[in-house]
Amino acid sequence: MNAQAPHTKIIDIEGKSNDELRFMLDPYLQWCRGEGIPIHEEFCVDLHTLETKPWARMGIDGAFVHMLGRGDFISVFLYDIAPGAQSAPQQHLYEEVMLVIEGHGSAKIETHDGQTHSFEWGPDALFSIPLNARYQLFNGSGTERARIASTNDLCVTMNMFHDEGFIFETPTRFPEREGPGDPGWFAGEGEFVPSTRGRQMWETNFVPDVTAFELRDFASRGAGSSNIQFCLADGVLHAHTSEMTAGTYKKAHRHPPDYHVFIVSGHGYSLFWYEGEDDYTRFEWAHGSVFAPTDMIFHQHFNVARTPARYCATAMGSTRYPFTAEKRELKLGVDVSVTKEGGFQIEYEDQDPRIHRLYLEELAKAGVACRMGEFMDESVLTQGAAE
Repeated sequence: MNAQAPHTKIIDIEGKSNDELRFMLDPYLQWCRGEGIPIHEEFCVDLHTLETKPWARMGIDGAFVHMLGRGDFISVFLYDIAPGAQSAPQQHLYEEVMLVIEGHGSAKIETHDGQTHSFEWGPDALFSIPLNARYQLFNGSGTERARIASTNDLCVTMNMFHDEGFIFETPTRFPEREGPGDPGWFAGEGEFVPSTRGRQMWETNFVPDVTAFELRDFASRGAGSSNIQFCLADGVLHAHTSEMTAGTYKKAHRHPPDYHVFIVSGHGYSLFWYEGEDDYTRFEWAHGSVFAPTDMIFHQHFNVARTPARYCATAMGSTRYPFTAEKRELKLGVDVSVTKEGGFQIEYEDQDPRIHRLYLEELAKAGVACRMGEFMDESVLTQGAAE
C-alpha cells in the first residue's frame, strides 16, 4: 500500500544536511524532535497501548501520533495523565479537539473575562479548548491513568510562523471562540444547527459522551448510516460521529488526507486500496484504534460486532469553516457516486463483489446476522460466488 514518506534529510555534495543549510525545513517536526517524547508514525495504532514518556512542557507523559495520512494541516498528541496528576497550565495559538480514550477527570478553562469554567470528562468525551484560552487537565482517579487524544493544527501553525514564543506566549484572546457566554456550553449543552445530506451540526464546546449522542439519518452513506457534525469552540477543526448498526457496513469512499478516524465503540475492520489496485490492505479495529487514510485512497468500514459500532472523525476544515476549496468540494460530494456523478463514493452495486462475500464470511465467523439485504440488492454482489 502506498503511504506518505517519512521525514528525511537531504544531503548536498559537501555532506551538509538541509537543516544545516536552512532549506527544505519542517519547523514542526524539528519542534517535535526537541520535545523529547516518542514519535509514532504508523497507518493504524491502538491508543491504549502506545508508549509515552515524560513531557516537560505538559507536566505529564505524552507522545506524538503522526498517522501516515495526516497530511499538512493537523496531527495528534496523546496525553497520558497518571493517577491523581494534572497537566501544567497551557495557552497556545493553535486549536485542539480532545477525545478521551480512557479514564476520568476534569478540565479547567479560563475565558477572556477572567471566569473559570470546569467540567468533568470520562471515556469518549469530546471537547475543544477555545483558541488561546488558558487551561489545565486533571486526572480525577487516584488509581487509574487517563489518556486523551488531541487533534490539533500546531503543525500548520508552527510551519507558518516558525516562532515558538509567538505561538505559546501570545496574549491576544478570542472571545467569540468561547461560546455565547452561557456556562452550559462547557457542561454539555449546545445548539442544533439543521441542514441536509448529513451536515446536521451540533454547536458546543463539550460533548460528555459521543457514544450516547443522538445521531441523525445519513442513509446515503450506506446501510442506514447515521451521523452528526460538531462545531466545537467555533473552530476550523472538523469533528463528526458516525454509526453502523450490527450486520452492516458503509459505502467505500475516498478523500484528501488528514481525516483521523477514532473508534469509540464496537469492533470490525476496514479495507483500503488505491484506484486500479487489485488487492486490499486490511486493518482490524476496536475501541482506541485510530487511522488516517492516505491521500485519495479508497476505504470502507465494516462492523462485525453484535452491537452498533461508532467512530469519531477529526480533520482540518469544519462544516462551518471548510478552510480549503478542496474540503468544501468534499463536503458537498462525500455521498456522491464516483462513477455516475464524479463524487467521492462507490455505490454498493458498483463495488467489487469480493468485498461483500468477505463480509459474509466474517459475520459467519462472528455469529452475526447480515442486515445488508434491508438496504440493497444483495444478489448483485453475491451472484457468481460459487464460480
